[in-house]
Amino acid sequence: MNRVYVCSCFGITEQQVKKHAEGGACTPRQIASACKAGTDCGSCVRSIQALLGRGACPRRELADRGEPLLSDLEDAA
Repeated sequence: MNRVYVCSCFGITEQQVKKHAEGGACTPRQIASACKAGTDCGSCVRSIQALLGRGACPRRELADRGEPLLSDLEDAA
């Protein structure tokens, strides 16, 4: 199996980052909350940003279209 490590501090691979992104983690901060990647030396944050890409997150696409996000609805309640 060919593993490409994004975060060597915590041994996080590209596949793991992509899996968390598919699960809804849309920002490097959300990826960090999910698996700690980017929270030690920080050298992987740009790689994480590149993997996430623009428009790769369903919630970001909603925001770009001006549709309400779940967090917006919770704030209104």
